[in-house]
Amino acid sequence: MARYVATVESPRPQADVFAYLSDFSTTQEWDPGVAEAARLDDGPVAVGSRFNVVAEFMGRKTPLVYVVVAYDAPHSITLRGDNATVISLDTIAFEPTAAGGTRVSYDADLKLKGPLAIGDPLLKLVFNRIGDRAVAGLRDALA
Repeated sequence: MARYVATVESPRPQADVFAYLSDFSTTQEWDPGVAEAARLDDGPVAVGSRFNVVAEFMGRKTPLVYVVVAYDAPHSITLRGDNATVISLDTIAFEPTAAGGTRVSYDADLKLKGPLAIGDPLLKLVFNRIGDRAVAGLRDALA
């Protein structure tokens, strides 16, 4: 399993940052490793909401369907992404800063399925680089 944890601060209010990031289709705007992202259903984001995210990973485009598995507006959201080879669990927590902005804590776990799990050590190295690029994009998007 590969894990990536990062914290980003934004001058924007917590409710605005939560609304932006809980719509996981926005990942295409801030994560350079995402080629496509789209909502698969309608209505307000809630537990059960689904997103299709096509990640560029190790030279391949890898589609994942993410489902919101926990939702506590405007404090946290957890999404589980799944396809034939990987499971991703992303938890994003939001807290106000003293200056009126928002501190975003992003915790992502990526796990290869079945016999591919033998590649977890390599996955950790690659996932750290991917995570660093995503956090840089997120920092820019929330500035």
